[in-house]
Amino acid sequence: MRLSPIIEEYYDAFLDRYGDTALPEQIKALNAMLSCRTPDAGKIYTVCPDCNHTQQHPLSCGNRNCPHCQNHETSQWIDRQQNKQLPVQYFMVTFTLPCQFRDVAYRNQQAVYSLMFSCVSSTLKDFGLNPRHLGAQIGMTMVLHTHSRRLDFHPHIHVVVPGGGVDPSRRQWKKKKGKYLFNQKALAKVFRARFLDGLNKEKLPIPKDARPKWVVDCTRVGSGISALKYLSGYLYRGVISESNIIANQDGQVTFRYIDGKTKEVCSRTLKGEDFLHLILRHVLPRGFRRVRDYGFLHGNAKKLLFLVQMILQVRIMATVRRARPVFKCPHCGKPMKILGIKPAGAG
Repeated sequence: MRLSPIIEEYYDAFLDRYGDTALPEQIKALNAMLSCRTPDAGKIYTVCPDCNHTQQHPLSCGNRNCPHCQNHETSQWIDRQQNKQLPVQYFMVTFTLPCQFRDVAYRNQQAVYSLMFSCVSSTLKDFGLNPRHLGAQIGMTMVLHTHSRRLDFHPHIHVVVPGGGVDPSRRQWKKKKGKYLFNQKALAKVFRARFLDGLNKEKLPIPKDARPKWVVDCTRVGSGISALKYLSGYLYRGVISESNIIANQDGQVTFRYIDGKTKEVCSRTLKGEDFLHLILRHVLPRGFRRVRDYGFLHGNAKKLLFLVQMILQVRIMATVRRARPVFKCPHCGKPMKILGIKPAGAG
């Protein structure tokens, strides 16, 4: 079931109920998804070099919250991660913001999300450098998620970490042994202290009922690529797949999800305008990067990553940039050539 007809049906009802509180980026995303691949989004003109057949195609909106767009960008990201993959055990560490902080997080998204990235990265980095834990520089790929499986507002950060680190001075790789990367309770304690200190420095309120104990989860994920592919599904295409929208009738929208504990397929039904509000709560502030690399996986640490690859005897393959999908001629099947683009709103 496509999202755009649902947006069109409940657009006015959404604005009537949430228009005064909706953020500018949320309205922008809503309008983009509504017009995606329609004449309102603009057109692209193509011609077949072989048979001279011409054709018009509606443009994609390109919004990172649209379930139709950014497939190519997702594939490129996976390619880049695979080029940096190491022959070691990987871990995924998840840092979750307690429910008492969700209100302050939603009202101050830029500041709180940035603080989460800073506190998570510094906590893991310092644990890695500590000789009692590893005594080496680690690498991390971090992805911010703001939703639960039910699509409620639930900010947390997933971190995919190679199981080990590098000591540049000795040109040595230190392998992380054992079932866990680092002690989960110790990670949670340090993360909590740094996050609360950051809130104080930002002069943001700390809830009075904040829990003294926070939760950090750490699991082994094999080669790591499966975890990265899972995370990639939420990088550029919004929080819900259209295949999970199963009904729209009597003013209500139903979607399915998999329960995290029971692994059973469940469903949730909301009024159409409330459903739109639910998915738009996860639109990030303008320009905010959901995924970031740290340590020897950072884009500015290529020499250090190369050292790690040399130590671990990784065969470095030539990087081939993935080609964009092409339009194929409906008559002869040959790739079509782009003649021009008519942007949305052009006369």
